Amino acid sequence: MITAGVVAFLLVATGALLWIAYRTLDGNIRTDSATDRLLARLEAERPSRTAGAKGSENILLIGSDDRSGTNSSYGGEPGTQRSDTTILLHLAADRKHATAVSIPRDVMVTVPACEKPDGTRSKAGLMQFNWAFEMGGAACSIRAVEQLSGIRIDHYVILDFNGFKTMVNAIGGVEVCVPQAIHDKDARLDLPAGRQTLHGEQALGYVRARESLGDGSDTQRMGRQQQFLAALIRKVQSQGVLLNPARLWPVLDAATSSVKADGGLSSLGALYDLTQDLRDIPSADVVLLTAPRRPYRYDSDRDEFVQPQTTQLFTALRDDRSVAVRPPGSAPSPGAVAGAGVGVGAGVGAGASPSPSPVAAGAGAGSDGAVGAAGAPAKASPSADASPTFEGRTADVDACAQH
Repeated sequence: MITAGVVAFLLVATGALLWIAYRTLDGNIRTDSATDRLLARLEAERPSRTAGAKGSENILLIGSDDRSGTNSSYGGEPGTQRSDTTILLHLAADRKHATAVSIPRDVMVTVPACEKPDGTRSKAGLMQFNWAFEMGGAACSIRAVEQLSGIRIDHYVILDFNGFKTMVNAIGGVEVCVPQAIHDKDARLDLPAGRQTLHGEQALGYVRARESLGDGSDTQRMGRQQQFLAALIRKVQSQGVLLNPARLWPVLDAATSSVKADGGLSSLGALYDLTQDLRDIPSADVVLLTAPRRPYRYDSDRDEFVQPQTTQLFTALRDDRSVAVRPPGSAPSPGAVAGAGVGVGAGVGAGASPSPSPVAAGAGAGSDGAVGAAGAPAKASPSADASPTFEGRTADVDACAQH
């Protein structure tokens, strides 16, 4: 009877602790209800899912440079925010592969009219992509991505500077390789050359640094962010974090405390289901790449999408097809199609229901959202539905092994 009583007490106590833990983690998550309401009102303008993509999921990961609250120590004007990093994560319906596409923050796109925080509406027009988040928050960024890609965004997650540091610390840091010493005052980064594990502030500085590394381009910075993300994925998978409750708790606590998400993803159960989907995808089948871009013809400090490759990439994801990549800097295959146009406007093909938004005068946008080298409408490529091999990487490739 004593043994039975002790066992019963332990079961009740364990159950109570698990319930408290669950409620704590679940309560950590911030729901972005305002964005959900805005998107619901604009449902008729959003793209529908294609028949071939049933069961797949598209999640927009937004890295905010918000300088308010605990982020005020990074300078800048409090209350302002832009999407320093935006990644479109596509999970295949069979959950056997995933594709993460970085959208350049400075790429020139047609951003739709969006509702501002003060209740007024912005004007639709051609501008750099990260202005969408500043003008209308996540809802405006989501609509801009949906309009330029024709891909339905199912969920979104917003992560700020301090949230990123918390996440990295929770898994014990991430290993990177630094070809040469880095001294970047703006990014608060001071690193010697070589292989090393970055935590907190150093990790944030590494993914933010630009002018002191490589050629100073945002393209190279996105490449480093993808390498960092690949290293993070390998560490989580190799150390069994998702299968070990003792190691999973701090990660879940950090994750739920660090993000703001839509109503469909802002519960512990939903996030747990997402981790289970990701857990079983081999790192070799997780593809990371940047949407094809080049310097904008009217301003070399900005970017423009390269066509027809960008359309081909988004079409593949919209139809839930896998994307092939080759190492960055390697030569394309002989059959690759050279791009002549740039995507700046609305949907790129079938499945994009929004109508084209106005484009800045002189840009010469065609009805398919592309402009040719001289500003004239670009001709549709006969191979628009084909998927070439893009520059990118898979998560199983260790960048440190290349140094």
